[in-house]
Formats: sequence, structure tokens, C-alpha cells
Amino acid sequence: MSFSKEQVNTVAWLARLAIDDDKVEAYAHDLSSIFGFVEQMDGIDTDNVAPLAHPLNQMQRLRPDRVSEPDRRDTFLAQAPLTEAGLYLVPKVIE
Repeated sequence: MSFSKEQVNTVAWLARLAIDDDKVEAYAHDLSSIFGFVEQMDGIDTDNVAPLAHPLNQMQRLRPDRVSEPDRRDTFLAQAPLTEAGLYLVPKVIE
């Protein structure tokens, strides 16, 4: 796929990017190379390749999903100046 200068300017306008006119041709070349590489990757047969959950083939050490801290909500609420129905009451800051 080949990008024209007009297409680069359109993409830059859509992305709200300001680019110098003297660099448009270089961007067109770079974008053409990137999309050419993507087209090349589209031609690769990946039917027998298992998808990866992570780009690196490593085990993730996850901790068990269990409660490790005691519930101290009532203790913290008792220290607040104003509470109601288990919630902290704070002064209104937005008019």
C-alpha cells in the first residue's frame, strides 16, 4: 500500500496533528512501509499457531484471591467527623 501526500495530510488532520510540509513525503514513505509490513504479515499462515496470553512465554505468579486484611471499616468511620449510612460526609466543593 502506498500513501500519497494528500492521504498523509488527511490522516494528520483527522489525528489533529500538525506536521511540517517538508516532512510529509517522509511520513508517506514510513506509513507505506508500515502498511506494507502489515500486508506481509497478513500473508502468514497462523492457523496452527496457538494464541498467546502474553508476548513472553512466562508463568505469572499470582497470589491466591483471598482476604488477607481484616475489615476495619467501622473503625475508620468512627474517626470521621461526619458519616451517614456507612458513608463519609464531606463538604460540597462544586457549586
